[in-house]
Amino acid sequence: MWMFYRPDAVAVWRNIEVKERLRRYYAIMQGNLPAKFLIAKKVSVDVSLDAPIERLWFAHNKASKRFRSLLKKIDSNQVNLEDLDSPKVSYLDLKVEIACRILQKCCFCERRCEVNRLEGERGFCRIDDKARVSTAFLHMGEEAPLVPSGTIFFAGCNFGPCVFCQNWDISNNPDNGEVVTPEKLARIVNSLKREGARNVNWVGGEPTPNAYHIIASMKYTTVNIAQLWNSNMYCSKELMKLLLDIIDFWLPDFKYGSDECAKRLSKVPNYWSIVSRNHKMAYDETVAQGTSGMIIRHLVLPNHIECCTRPILEWIAENCPKALVNIMEQYRPLFQVPGNPKYSDIDRRPSGKEMEKAYKIADKLNILWKPVS
Repeated sequence: MWMFYRPDAVAVWRNIEVKERLRRYYAIMQGNLPAKFLIAKKVSVDVSLDAPIERLWFAHNKASKRFRSLLKKIDSNQVNLEDLDSPKVSYLDLKVEIACRILQKCCFCERRCEVNRLEGERGFCRIDDKARVSTAFLHMGEEAPLVPSGTIFFAGCNFGPCVFCQNWDISNNPDNGEVVTPEKLARIVNSLKREGARNVNWVGGEPTPNAYHIIASMKYTTVNIAQLWNSNMYCSKELMKLLLDIIDFWLPDFKYGSDECAKRLSKVPNYWSIVSRNHKMAYDETVAQGTSGMIIRHLVLPNHIECCTRPILEWIAENCPKALVNIMEQYRPLFQVPGNPKYSDIDRRPSGKEMEKAYKIADKLNILWKPVS
């Protein structure tokens, strides 16, 4: 079908460095390589899905090694995915089962509420066993390599919420939107692809509490489309392990450079250690597998250059040097901030001088930000 592209969404692929860093994502977008979830469907597992969770994780680790071996063969044109038989029980089936087990003692995020969501219990995020989609559409406002992006906005969030949240009506209301099954989600994904989406963009609110439905939807998705994880990255190691072999593109937020700022503005404890760990896990896999890309988003807050922007950019330069970085100037005081003396430090837009300082820090650290900011 005919599709209008933003000019920069075309021009960005003439940037050799961007194309190299996002090479597998670009190949999926062009239809030259399969998304990773399609490969996971072809990897067999040798465990019964009703086995204890410890055995399922053991089988998952073994299957991950087979997956990565197959991935390399497919990417080097040694194996054609279409020539492979579908196993009775696949690596993806195993991931779905483990995700379902987690719902019974939820630890998708690092709040680790351990409630039984299958029995209707709700933890901090107030989401039960159902996923609710607020909106789903082709998004033309994302970073240039991503548009048009097939965004699926979930209700609910595992943050406090952020006092400046621009989607507070979605994130702060877990009952906002239409209840969807994994099959319904897959139909949405298939439709977005037919409409011209370059990726399926799991966002919110926050995708983390909705991880079971997202992973399960891949069983029913029939199109080749890059899976994009657009998250606050406050998820658990367990969820990261489930995602690493099925997510093609990481679009994580890195909001705060200090735990104090995170606690005050988003009500999240131990922010730095958890979010930096998850960024590193995702980045290391993109490098080791050569399979996906990463754009790290950092929203510049007024009066937070030294406590947040500088340490984040320095950490990225040292730990994720090949990641693209979107240094965002879109912050504006919303939700609980306007006129509230508790948040007077962020009750304005970032100044031109502050943005210039952030850009200069990034340039000094050799961070590639201009093509995606």
